[in-house]
Amino acid sequence: MTRRTLLALTTALAALGGAAAAQDAKTFYWISHGAPADPVWTYFLQGAEQWAADTGQTVNTSFFSGDVPSQQEAVRAAIAAGADGICSTSPDPGSMVDVVAEARAAGIPIVNFNTPDPAADWNAYVGGDLLSVGRQWAQYLVDNGLVQSGDFVWMPVEVPGASYGVEEEKGIASVFEPLGITWEVTDATLDQAEVITRMTDYVTANRDRIAAMIGLGDMVTGSVQRVWDQAGVGPGEIPVVGWGNSLDTTRAVMAGYVNAGMWQDPQATSYMCLSALLSESSGIPIGFDIITGALYEADQAPLYDRIMGGTGGQ
Repeated sequence: MTRRTLLALTTALAALGGAAAAQDAKTFYWISHGAPADPVWTYFLQGAEQWAADTGQTVNTSFFSGDVPSQQEAVRAAIAAGADGICSTSPDPGSMVDVVAEARAAGIPIVNFNTPDPAADWNAYVGGDLLSVGRQWAQYLVDNGLVQSGDFVWMPVEVPGASYGVEEEKGIASVFEPLGITWEVTDATLDQAEVITRMTDYVTANRDRIAAMIGLGDMVTGSVQRVWDQAGVGPGEIPVVGWGNSLDTTRAVMAGYVNAGMWQDPQATSYMCLSALLSESSGIPIGFDIITGALYEADQAPLYDRIMGGTGGQ
């Protein structure tokens, strides 16, 4: 979906929110597997807070840093509290099946955002098609001659086994396996300082065999410039693609450390998730998923840098 189309939908659903604000305010829950210290999740949170301010609705937000049982219990607590709707990510594939079924049985709409989990019976999904995202990253490296048969690609991720990395790796495998390109997924953790330490250690020890890197999460891709500088790797020496939803990554793209970043529009993702919930809770089924995503290079990076920097997208 193009940014123009997404913004048009955002405007339309925001109008619904504004109309509803004149009536009794409702209470919604926004529940994330992410970590509050992860820079990209500040943008997702801003979208939820902006929606609440624009519509006059109440939004209770929470982070669980990959703690699956605690996130499941948070959904159950929202159900018990009589939530008007729940936006939730999926920390692991299939991990939300039972709690989503409980929400639906209670008549509470629940919309999946950021990390799709098709095993559960969500009302809708808002975010990137992660299989497609993985394919796009791998195909970008192949089409631009940055990797070839027999090469090795390093793929750090903050939470190994989490839904987002699993789906992305499937998409990557569909391109790399037929070409005989191999890869390794490594654990970078959710702690920013530890991410930089682990990534620096890995690239230092494996520099000679790494043909390219794919950042399966925003924190790892956003750390590339600092890691490369510490490890003595120059801009462009190791091709990099990955998520691009942070100022760290947009600026790394502009500086030549990252070849291309995938933009999900985190603020709009949260905004649209809550708008979809308001529609559902008002008796208007949303009836479709909202797919976001655009791969950008250095020439488009300033646009996304301005958006995340709060100076607008013009």
